[in-house]
Amino acid sequence: MIPGVYRFVVNVTYLPVLASGMHLEVHGREHVPVAGTPLVVAANHVSGLDPFLVARALPHGRFMQFMAKKELFVPVVGDIIRAGGSFPVDRSGNDLGAVRTSLRILKAGGTVGIFPQGTRGGTELHGGAALIAAKGRAPILPAGISREGKRWIVRFGEPISPRGGIKSVTAELGEALAHLSRPVGEALSG
Repeated sequence: MIPGVYRFVVNVTYLPVLASGMHLEVHGREHVPVAGTPLVVAANHVSGLDPFLVARALPHGRFMQFMAKKELFVPVVGDIIRAGGSFPVDRSGNDLGAVRTSLRILKAGGTVGIFPQGTRGGTELHGGAALIAAKGRAPILPAGISREGKRWIVRFGEPISPRGGIKSVTAELGEALAHLSRPVGEALSG
């Protein structure tokens, strides 16, 4: 990852949000562990802007490297995505190369971003985030993304321990994401 390219991509991809008269609102930033410690960020997936919104919502100094579908890694665009720190995953099966890349990032104290739904609007969570967090000995930071009027909202929840088994950790993550991606007033009261 090249930090300058990472910041450039995050800033450029925020321009459509600004141009449409919208803005980003962030809640729960205090739940994000300090930079330099391994972390898996798992977010719900509602739009193509999601990885950039979550990256922008993280505190300065925490660079997130997203696992992105391999179809995005075409000439030129793929080079920019790679320079920004993202890496390809083959969603058609168990991609051991993507898992190994994730574990290398975590071992170096980095941040791996995953959409456990696997695709925008997916209804079922896959266990990859829990598996990578357990193998990488890293907590999972749930990030709920929602849109309300002119606001994109990213809400971070308390980190989830990767201990307890893939199914139970994935179920706990699913509950957290369902809560964090609800409308703000509803999520805070319910």
